[in-house]
Amino acid sequence: MPELPEVEALAGYLRERAVGRRVDRVEVAAISALKTYEPAPAAVSGRTVTDARRYGKFLAVVLGDDLHLVVHLARAGWLHYRESFPSGGPLRPGKGPIALRVRLDDGSGFDLTEAGTQKKLAAYLVTDPAAVPGVAKLGPDALAAGLATFAGRLRSRRGQVKGVLTDQTVLAGVGNAYSDEILHAARLSPFALSDRLTDEQVAALHEATGRVLGDAVSRSLGQKAAELKGEKRSGLTVHARTGLPCPICGDTVREVSFADSSLQYCPTCQTGGKPLADRRLSRLVR
Repeated sequence: MPELPEVEALAGYLRERAVGRRVDRVEVAAISALKTYEPAPAAVSGRTVTDARRYGKFLAVVLGDDLHLVVHLARAGWLHYRESFPSGGPLRPGKGPIALRVRLDDGSGFDLTEAGTQKKLAAYLVTDPAAVPGVAKLGPDALAAGLATFAGRLRSRRGQVKGVLTDQTVLAGVGNAYSDEILHAARLSPFALSDRLTDEQVAALHEATGRVLGDAVSRSLGQKAAELKGEKRSGLTVHARTGLPCPICGDTVREVSFADSSLQYCPTCQTGGKPLADRRLSRLVR
């Protein structure tokens, strides 16, 4: 799933490439992806792209003064920028990966695509980003929150710190991959309880959040959209590295699987050397 650094980089890429271009038209290929019906997609035609912004893990393309195309890429969505499109007529609704296409006046534009069968990519045409339910519920941005705000938000929700850190209503922008990376950098178990963390642990988690996300944003900015996924993978230390040695201590990176996701961690760095079993069965290290 694209998280804060990738969405920030996509917004930066669109600011560099698309701002100042006029929209020729918007074509919707996956009707279910467009969650609003007013304004209609035709209202975008002729408007100039004036900005691109990030709200948590939401990407927003500003059109003119008062219209926003807000997108949540979900788990398998992505933005593909095209210098030109294949010849032929408009997109037709179907079962392909393209959900929505934005054509610009110079012949370039971008496709919003989604792989797999679980189609959860969501696009909204709104006059105010706060009209998007997910945006309205966002907590403070994880990269911008100061220590006091960070600590207050973290301790406002009792739960395993991995889940609290990825709760967008608590802090916005962190998902499954970067939460693994942040917890590894902070040397914390993913199952430590958020309201039982010491001041020192919260400070370490805050520092790790800023460092991990900041480094990822720095690596990603300036990259082409097509290169961002590879850049993300190259910077990971534990996430998606099950069975490989931890680059810090050399211990084997382990995994805990759930119904539709998994997490990775280093026992030596994070849990006192004790492997974690299934969360429903183990006495978890805190």
